[in-house]
Amino acid sequence: MIKFLDLHKINERFRNEIDERITQVLDSGWYILGEQVRVFEKNFANFCGVKHCIGCANGLDALNLIIKGFGFTDGDEIIVPANTYIASILAISQNGCKPILVEPDINTYNINPDLIEQKITDKTKAIMVVHLYGQAVEMEKIWQLAKKYNLKVIEDAAQAHGSLYNGKRVGALSDAAGFSFYPGKNLGCLGDGGCITTNDDELAFKVRAIANYGSDYKYHHIFKGINSRLDEIQAGVLDVKLNYLDRDNDRRRQIAKFYLENIKNPNIILPKVKSEDSHVWHIFAIRTRDRDRLIKHLKGNGIETNIHYPTAPHKQECYKEWQNESFPISEMIHQQVLSLPISPVMTDEEVTKIIKVINDYE
Repeated sequence: MIKFLDLHKINERFRNEIDERITQVLDSGWYILGEQVRVFEKNFANFCGVKHCIGCANGLDALNLIIKGFGFTDGDEIIVPANTYIASILAISQNGCKPILVEPDINTYNINPDLIEQKITDKTKAIMVVHLYGQAVEMEKIWQLAKKYNLKVIEDAAQAHGSLYNGKRVGALSDAAGFSFYPGKNLGCLGDGGCITTNDDELAFKVRAIANYGSDYKYHHIFKGINSRLDEIQAGVLDVKLNYLDRDNDRRRQIAKFYLENIKNPNIILPKVKSEDSHVWHIFAIRTRDRDRLIKHLKGNGIETNIHYPTAPHKQECYKEWQNESFPISEMIHQQVLSLPISPVMTDEEVTKIIKVINDYE
């Protein structure tokens, strides 16, 4: 069986270095907000090309903390793509703000910049872009709209560690970005983890304090905060793996290029990429009209797949207020999309087999 994602094989490559970091944490006797976190935050900030990186518990918290840090509150509107993972939207509604859904570009699956302006009102405070599947959003028009209407730009960069737009890394393309380090991400830890990146000194101070019970120093609380911290072991693991991220992303690009050049089945709609370095291929998402039949065909030939994501956010039970709204492009994507295996530890033989099985599908 070709696994959709072999996490054991991915992390086994770094076992010795990870063991060494875990030993360092154990020997230090300091398990929260210690040296491992400080080192990783500095290194990831440098990697992204920003002044600040603030570790937190997960990607949802990262977005939540950004919104709290900016002081957005009840009734404020934040524009967000209609086809994103629900975490992007949850972060908005959990702060009492109103998510305003915008359809994606059918070619990139990222938010369509040409549809944003018509959704801007006097209550709009920010545009949240999502670099979905690992491809950087076309940011130029986003920046122009933000400047025109005095809006903040927030990146949900949970799937795009290392992607570039015009030579700059995601995480440095906005006022603030939220990252997830969930184990399956291109840069994943051995549990949950996340961070915020920004060049905004004031926001960085607020986010760091809010994430630590609203405290700027021990037992002194200046905000009504939460508890959301990246622990020492996960920071150490991430710092080890960060050294190999660009190499791993290059391998993902090689596999994606091979898929794109050799999958020739007319029943399959392949993803489109703007430029090679703009995509790190967290997900290789194809589309097909009879998805269940293709899944069965691939499974029968020993190939695991996944669906990112089977249900559009506006069709989820928790957002019943949107049940009667129509986002036809998003709905079509969610009904047709299927994720093929892609990871830095896949062999050429596995990739070749997947292509053959797909090309044999009728």
